Amino acid sequence: MEEIINRVAKSSLQTIDLENLYPQGKRILYDLKENLFQGLVLREKEFREFLKNHDWTQYKDAYVAITCSADAIVPTWAYMLLAVHLAPYAQKIVFGDLQALESELFREKIENLDLTPYHNAKVVVKGCSKVEVPTSAYVELSAKLQPIVQSLMFGEPCSTVPLYKKAKHG
Repeated sequence: MEEIINRVAKSSLQTIDLENLYPQGKRILYDLKENLFQGLVLREKEFREFLKNHDWTQYKDAYVAITCSADAIVPTWAYMLLAVHLAPYAQKIVFGDLQALESELFREKIENLDLTPYHNAKVVVKGCSKVEVPTSAYVELSAKLQPIVQSLMFGEPCSTVPLYKKAKHG
């Protein structure tokens, strides 16, 4: 009987699982449409009164996306004022929807990722995860890894899609 050898386990592949970069914490979408008068216009006096009396502690340590889903013209200062009130409580505030928030959170994690282990390595970026990883994170990671890796693949170590292979000089 011939011994079965697990070539995947013995390979020199480095695996990156973007799921491991997922920042834990509550995500909140703050929709300014709730502050519009008749769903059309933001009244400064009423808005400032709301901001003064609102319970901001509910945003403690949360990741907050600020948007306005109504078809209304909202002045830039309104978003800024909202951010000023959220800043002492929220971990992160972005302008946009929850998808924009996730993209920004992953962008920050990828920007700060230690790439030392991946220099001249064969790297697989894991494709399946339990959390939803935005496509933008895969794109950003690929662009960051390509100049330093020997090869870049997507998927699982047992079944990968080749993306890049450094040209051999000689």
